[in-house]
Amino acid sequence: MASAPEDPVLERYFKGHKAAITSVDFSPNGKQIATASWDTFVMLWNCKPQARAFRYVGHKDVVTSVQFSPLGNLLASASRDRTIRLWIPDKRGKSSEFKAHTAPVRSVDFSADGQFLATASEDKSIKVWNMYRQRFLYSLYRHTHWVRCAKFSPDGRLIVSCSEDKTIKIWDTTNKQCVNNFSDSVGFANFVDFNPNGTCIASAGSDHTVKIWDIRVNKLLQHYQVHSGGVNCVSFHPSGNYLITASSDSTLKILDLVEGRLIYTLQGHTGPVFTVSFSKGGELFSSGGADAQVLLWKTNFDALNYKDIIKRNLKRLHFDSSPHLVDIYPRTPHPHEGKIETIEINPKLEVIDLQTSSPPVVDIVSFDSTTTIDTTVRTSADKGEEINSYFLNPSLLPSECPPTALKKKAEDMSDFPSESQRSIPLAVTDALEHIMEQLNVLTQTVSILEQRLTLTEDKLKDCLENQHRLFNALQQKS
Repeated sequence: MASAPEDPVLERYFKGHKAAITSVDFSPNGKQIATASWDTFVMLWNCKPQARAFRYVGHKDVVTSVQFSPLGNLLASASRDRTIRLWIPDKRGKSSEFKAHTAPVRSVDFSADGQFLATASEDKSIKVWNMYRQRFLYSLYRHTHWVRCAKFSPDGRLIVSCSEDKTIKIWDTTNKQCVNNFSDSVGFANFVDFNPNGTCIASAGSDHTVKIWDIRVNKLLQHYQVHSGGVNCVSFHPSGNYLITASSDSTLKILDLVEGRLIYTLQGHTGPVFTVSFSKGGELFSSGGADAQVLLWKTNFDALNYKDIIKRNLKRLHFDSSPHLVDIYPRTPHPHEGKIETIEINPKLEVIDLQTSSPPVVDIVSFDSTTTIDTTVRTSADKGEEINSYFLNPSLLPSECPPTALKKKAEDMSDFPSESQRSIPLAVTDALEHIMEQLNVLTQTVSILEQRLTLTEDKLKDCLENQHRLFNALQQKS
């Protein structure tokens, strides 16, 4: 079937990763794409044809999640090596490493103002970090199994998280309390996110479903059963009117949330699709999966005049209509089952002359000290280099040389300021670095204590439940 002008189109694809793609994100200006992979690398691709790609080397295990900061001047990544890294997304690729989780980290998410970072981990916790001071702030513990994803609401006042304990929890960032809980008896959510205006959350289910919950009235609003495999990721169009889903059935599906129906099924990946993301303006989206390819699509279908959408909404004013995303008081779930009409697009049958897909790749290695908890090595910036405004902490300027070489050659480095040129005396800098190392050790210790406290609470809960059962049994006998 030939594509209509409003149909999504595969623009190009990128090859460079050596294993499955786990996460993809657009830079705020839409000119770059960051990807994470099982091959332990973070890659930065330029949407311009023939431009070089950068491969950032530093993580020691699978990279599970990657995201640009709202200003685009930082790139956060999470890994199974239990660390989070912050990269400066340029040809130098300087990075800093955060350690506080005691198990693999599954997701990273910046708040809309860029001040905070939320991380979700298999240690059953969500942790929040201050980006301005580059330090750990607090943990959220309530999940009883691995936390797969945590996302800030658009206004930053809430965090939504999903776990293999089959719950989705909403957290208040002000009082650090769990304020809402959605549970599912069938499967668990692999991924969860807020819609652009923050009134609803969408979950990607291991039970092949996509669910949309209205958090104002705590009701299931829409319930799509359109995939034949687990759903791994979802992404809202910036308008909030469309949702794109990525599934292990090797397809992407596009849902019209206003009409409450499936409109497109996209073939293109060979094997499970693990990640999908709209660009910040919604004109592009990108996907990645087990085939190690990054596909870049042009959206097109969002060009529909929104006056037409308003006209279509008028048809739904009858009180017997099925609930939709823009309804304030939904009444019943909105299931989609059986054979569904959908426009199927398979670019492999149609697109022959795609742009060059294998740009030259430049490896950028981040050297770390392995002898201390604080794994970054500090140097001052090169002359004329613009330091990222967030990198105020001296511990966040890692060197591109091994630490031993730095100690031996410190006197010989022309761009390394002498003590007389420093605004901070060397002794003070050394003291600050030592304090930072001690704080990192304390952070690790607190994290382990939190984990043990959680285990103790779980055991105490089990004991209380057993006592309650025994008490009931004794009462029945007497």
